Amino acid sequence: MCAKVVEILSSEDLRRTLTRLASQIVERTRDLSQLVLMGIYTRGVPIAESLARQIEILEGVTVPVGALDITFYRDDLDKIGLRTPAKTDIPFDLTGKTVVLVDDVIFKGRTIRAALNAVTEYGRPEIIRLAVLVDRGHRELPIQADFVGKQLPTAKEEVVKVYLQDLDGRDAVELIGD
Repeated sequence: MCAKVVEILSSEDLRRTLTRLASQIVERTRDLSQLVLMGIYTRGVPIAESLARQIEILEGVTVPVGALDITFYRDDLDKIGLRTPAKTDIPFDLTGKTVVLVDDVIFKGRTIRAALNAVTEYGRPEIIRLAVLVDRGHRELPIQADFVGKQLPTAKEEVVKVYLQDLDGRDAVELIGD
């Protein structure tokens, strides 16, 4: 049986969604000089970089971007299998900052819980917010995104796949199911 693939966001839709997310982050951030974006590997990092570029276009402010690997903070390694950790790269002090964690898809909330644990080992931010490209529901933990590109109700067995030009050679979001 063949899986059914539905395009949720085209390349142009994705561009507009990132522009809207960047605008929302700017609107909700009191002091842009204290804003930092932390992309969660893998796809959260290029999304955070895109958001930072868009904020610079909108506001003329350069926003620092870090990359966060949460492998050793996960509570489900037995279910997701072995992974080779990426390099966490936080080239700035988090203390007193407005940190926006950035990820591609929020599902059960476990990745974000792990990211919150990881961030607190690198400093004490003033506030931590969450930006996601797609919120598909089905939370197992009480975690909610502050900035959401697309609310996408899904069945648990469906898969949301984000494709990014830098990693995949194209920009799109697809829903894959039976």
